[in-house]
Amino acid sequence: MSEHAGELLTRRARLTPEREALYDVPGGRRYSYRELNERACRAANFLREGLGIAKGDRVGIIAMNGVHYVDLLYGLAKIGAILVPFNWRLKPVELEYMVKDCSPKLMIVGPEFVELLDKARPALSCRSYLSLGGAKVEGGSYEEYLASASPSEPPRPPLSEEDPLLILYTSGTTGKSKGAVIPHRQVLWNAINTCISWGLTEDDVAPVFTPYYHAGALFIFMTPLFYNGGRIVIEREFDPDRAIDLIMKEKCSVVLGVPTLFRMWYDSASWRRADFSSVRFFVNGGAAIPAELMDAWRKEKNVVFRQGYGLTEVGVNCMTMTDEESLRYAGSVGKPIFHSEIKLLREDGAEVAAGEPGEICIKGPTTCLGYWNKPEATAAALVDGWFHTGDMGVRNEEGFLWIRGRYKDMIKSGGENIYAAEVETVFREHAAVLECALIGKPDPKWDEVGLMVVVLRKGMEATAGELLAFCKERLANYKVPKEVVFAEALPYSAYGKVVKAELRAKYL
Repeated sequence: MSEHAGELLTRRARLTPEREALYDVPGGRRYSYRELNERACRAANFLREGLGIAKGDRVGIIAMNGVHYVDLLYGLAKIGAILVPFNWRLKPVELEYMVKDCSPKLMIVGPEFVELLDKARPALSCRSYLSLGGAKVEGGSYEEYLASASPSEPPRPPLSEEDPLLILYTSGTTGKSKGAVIPHRQVLWNAINTCISWGLTEDDVAPVFTPYYHAGALFIFMTPLFYNGGRIVIEREFDPDRAIDLIMKEKCSVVLGVPTLFRMWYDSASWRRADFSSVRFFVNGGAAIPAELMDAWRKEKNVVFRQGYGLTEVGVNCMTMTDEESLRYAGSVGKPIFHSEIKLLREDGAEVAAGEPGEICIKGPTTCLGYWNKPEATAAALVDGWFHTGDMGVRNEEGFLWIRGRYKDMIKSGGENIYAAEVETVFREHAAVLECALIGKPDPKWDEVGLMVVVLRKGMEATAGELLAFCKERLANYKVPKEVVFAEALPYSAYGKVVKAELRAKYL
């Protein structure tokens, strides 16, 4: 397949121009496929003609959810430029690092994040900025540029399926975030895989409650449904009661959530009156959902509930199962999606037998190109076309996969990935900290929260509150541990690594 992702919306608009494609709840507007594609064309034309954005240039955005993300994803795809959605929960020092790493030519900023930008801007090298939603930043207005641009298809530069379309930053085990480079190929094949394997149709309606700086919001349902002519409902941010009302009012048929969202729904005032009769299935992503919570949803609301599995780097939809299998193989994430291969490896590189745990490795047309500016990390993750996920899984004789933990040292809290090395690096910057180790502590709301075990330097003192305050100045709030305990020493293996299993046995 030599087509690129910019063609996806163009062709869908040609096939079903007047069918409703998207309801932008924040903007209060509904868009047909024709109107949505015209917006993407306008974005492509003003970025190319007015701001000089060319193939390979990076365009950053830090903003709440809205139709502008759709404009930019497909508009930049048409001209070969690269979208970089930044996590709006970042602290200035984190944003500085990412912006320096990918060097966007343009930054688009929503009004809620002007202060964040101002704190980071002295270290940024962007040539220009655009204001979104009236944000007070130097530069033109995104909306005014869009309104004045041509809705015609822009001239296309030579593009292939291997050209990059997005850089999506994920936390790094080395203490720094890594930018996964997503090619046009991954976007198209994720759409094909999902429509075929999940049975999506043009009648399906999916809401987007998760933020668009996550691959899940962009690709779990949005691009597949645009591919087959379904409908998307975009919410600005998550509110459990409002979300339930939206699912019922818009008759949503396929709904993505993460464990924290499903817990918040279950505990909400609207739970009892919620009518999910329009929903064909719910799918949980981001982290494993507690079995008792999934069972409560099934029992109390009589819904189909699936556990999903995927990664930014290899496509967010890597596994599939039928409705019946979601009950028969409770807790399983299913079998590999249609155009994908999975194998489980031991540390020596040999494949494991059924029932034996191994590292999950994935191969197929949805793998990323690697990590931006990080050739060593790319070489370590992509070996002979196989992406090594760092996650540990077990398969039964029939090929159904269960996630059993992580080879990589990572906590999943509320659907967010928190890598221990990144948080530990910040704690060690405190003058009183000699060494430290982060472990995940089970939490009924967030699935896991961080517990930091700290060894102080001799003769120095620090309270848990002081260390947490120090951390909060340097990391996004969701990465900050919820608890700090002090120890005389950390347990080490013969290879010089902290034995976190001993810490979990002692403190959890």
